[in-house]
Amino acid sequence: MRIISRVSLAVSAAAIALTMGAAQAQEKLRIGTEGAYPPFNNLTADGQLVGFDIDIANALCEEMKVECEFVTQDWDGIIPALQANRFDAIIASMSITDERMEQVDFTNKYYNTPPAIAAPKDTDIAGVTKEDLAGKAIGVQGSTTHSNYSEATYTDSDVRSYPTADEYKLDIINGRIDAVNDDITVLEEWLATEEGACCKIVGTITPVDEIHGKGAGIAIRKGETELAEKFNAAIDAIRENGKYKEINDKYFSFDAYGG
Repeated sequence: MRIISRVSLAVSAAAIALTMGAAQAQEKLRIGTEGAYPPFNNLTADGQLVGFDIDIANALCEEMKVECEFVTQDWDGIIPALQANRFDAIIASMSITDERMEQVDFTNKYYNTPPAIAAPKDTDIAGVTKEDLAGKAIGVQGSTTHSNYSEATYTDSDVRSYPTADEYKLDIINGRIDAVNDDITVLEEWLATEEGACCKIVGTITPVDEIHGKGAGIAIRKGETELAEKFNAAIDAIRENGKYKEINDKYFSFDAYGG
């Protein structure tokens, strides 16, 4: 009888351990991000992920009572990696567009800032129109709304795509391109650094919904509506309880959430 009782207790303990393990697994969310897009997400020299996206992700996970586990992924492969179950959601300043919504689902936006053009301080570029940039070489990060806009709009320019923002920055510093197109906050963050002292903001671009989308959202796999609803509730909660503003004010002098 004692042997049977001990066996029963051992089986019960194992069952409880398995249940607790499953519960703990459910309490962790794997978040995909790029790690090369400051001030939104960036890897420091010692390998730490920092930035607005990272802080927002951690705040959302805290609100949802789950643990964030970050996975870095090159931008070009970030949607396929989500679809392949490498992570559960993308929090990487991904604009909500119709094209992307054919591949993934999105939460509501968590920020919406305008794109801009930057150029060397001695540039003769006077604005951001097609005519202003005719004949110029424009650098953009590939597979972004900014590259899509540049290719569709600046048809009289030489639009050059780069794997990361760091690479187009290097080329404009060295005079290989005449201008760059990216989110204004990304450009302003760079211009405030020693290496960005070469350049200035020429002007902002009025977003085109069909290209730029309706702000940056969290991408999830198709059909995972329960997860989307949890994220949406958490976004609303941190907007209401002041956590969003606390994070926002750490990076920006304006409300990045947008109108």
